[in-house]
Amino acid sequence: MAKNEKKKASKQTGIKYLGGLLLSKMAMGGAALLRSNADEVNKLNVFPVPDGDTGDNMRMTIESGIAAIENLDTDDLAEVMRVLSHGMLLGARGNSGVILSQFFAGTAKGFEGVDKADPTVLGAALELGVKQAYTSVMTPTEGTILTVARESVEYAVKSITPKSTIRSFFADLVGEMHASLDRTPEILAVLKEAGVVDSGGAGLFYIMDGFNRVLNGEEVADNGVASSTLAKPSALNTSFGPDSKMVFGYCTEFLLQLQRAKTNIDKFDVEKLKKFLAGVGDSIVAFKTDSIVKVHVHTFTPEKVLAHCREFGEFITLKIENMSVQHTSSLNEEESSEKNEKSSSGPAKKYGIVAVCNGQGIEELYHELGTDEVVQGGQTQNPSTNDFLDAFSRVNAEHIFVFPNNGNIFMAAQQAAEIYKDALVHVLPSKNIGTGYVAISSADFENPDADAIVEEMKNAMKRVTAGYVSPSIRDAEINGIHINKGDTIGIIEKEIVISEPYRTTAAFRLAEKLLDDPNKFMLSVFCGKDSNEEEQAELNACLCESFPSAEIYFINGGQDIYPYIFVAE
Repeated sequence: MAKNEKKKASKQTGIKYLGGLLLSKMAMGGAALLRSNADEVNKLNVFPVPDGDTGDNMRMTIESGIAAIENLDTDDLAEVMRVLSHGMLLGARGNSGVILSQFFAGTAKGFEGVDKADPTVLGAALELGVKQAYTSVMTPTEGTILTVARESVEYAVKSITPKSTIRSFFADLVGEMHASLDRTPEILAVLKEAGVVDSGGAGLFYIMDGFNRVLNGEEVADNGVASSTLAKPSALNTSFGPDSKMVFGYCTEFLLQLQRAKTNIDKFDVEKLKKFLAGVGDSIVAFKTDSIVKVHVHTFTPEKVLAHCREFGEFITLKIENMSVQHTSSLNEEESSEKNEKSSSGPAKKYGIVAVCNGQGIEELYHELGTDEVVQGGQTQNPSTNDFLDAFSRVNAEHIFVFPNNGNIFMAAQQAAEIYKDALVHVLPSKNIGTGYVAISSADFENPDADAIVEEMKNAMKRVTAGYVSPSIRDAEINGIHINKGDTIGIIEKEIVISEPYRTTAAFRLAEKLLDDPNKFMLSVFCGKDSNEEEQAELNACLCESFPSAEIYFINGGQDIYPYIFVAE
């Protein structure tokens, strides 16, 4: 080894303290390594269906944290970790993303008041991170990301000696994390049967391996993400020309990081800010989460809004759009959301509803049932905690009932409910669009007791059994059922029950299993984008002939992933 290389290695080995600037670089490396491997993590799906999104959810969660610290110039470890974890908290998507954000949030608590950390302080902080991650899950399951985090942190902490450095600590942490990940199939039988390791644990490993590589002086290659997984920027709208008149003003949105040097954060008055905004605009949404203020306003003078708000802090994100341009496009999302924002003015009503939906037909159905805000999302399109906060802020109600309609979205909704303070938010355990649909349909919203309505809806959801029809993306052997790539599989709740070469056959057999239950006499069939009218007619005829006493309804849902979703009750 050359002399200068020996000095470099010695310097890296001897890193005794972790500071804010180094943590920022390590976090960026972790995000980059996960970004390069997100698709691999997505494929670690137990079921061979095209709905794996763990890698994308964890990637977007940590990237939200990276966006928050990009312009942060401080070596204060506590401050960097606080901003990083808060950004992840708001951007958390899916259960894996929420657990990841809680792991970082707990670690941030361990760093409070610490400008730099030695291995002992680092280990103690990570132990708090593990504890908070476990606490965030109602029923923790071993063999998942939780186990991988816990076992690796325990090992690294036990390995600390007086000679330990930050580098040796992370070497122990990442080495054991890899070993723990390899052990997950031995803990969870479903992983072993599918021949995969836990996807959330794999995502955490890539992040921490990226941390470790940066710590070792490596350049973490960012191979990027497949373009199909990233949102593409909208084409420039040129409808506003040199002779156009400004009629509708500017839609102005931003996240404001309050600064202690500019204001007393604890005493910052959001209501006073709202009064100022009312003097320069309308369609106002403003709320404070910890030290960050979210603002939305329609105004002709955005410069006044920005100048006023900069008296209290600095902008994390900022978007200003010409609503005269937006007004010319009937498909523009802002126009539809503006209607919802205007409806939130005036006295608060007793109850409001927020639901997550995927598919135009399903969205329309939920609106018809009285849903105030639809958060677009579902399988592979998990909304973030901040998406829910935005939706809550547009619902002017004392109580908000939330229907995540997906087990992988529940935790993000629950996390948002805990943050939001302007209403009592009730998150219902709806795991699919059918349970939410039945719950809302059966509720008596004239009842003044919100808790009684929640119980009524939970009882209604217990009557529902959901089934899914999906193509298989790989060969598999699950629950004693042999599955070939390209087959159509049928899933009831979380269990694959059939596999057939032909989709119509698979759909009929799945519906047959659902209606064979003597307590089920009604079947709603939500038809997805990949189904067609001829196939639907054939399926309907078969079902009506085999189950003449059942009530069967076909609904054009327009959902992705699943050509058919069955809701039996």
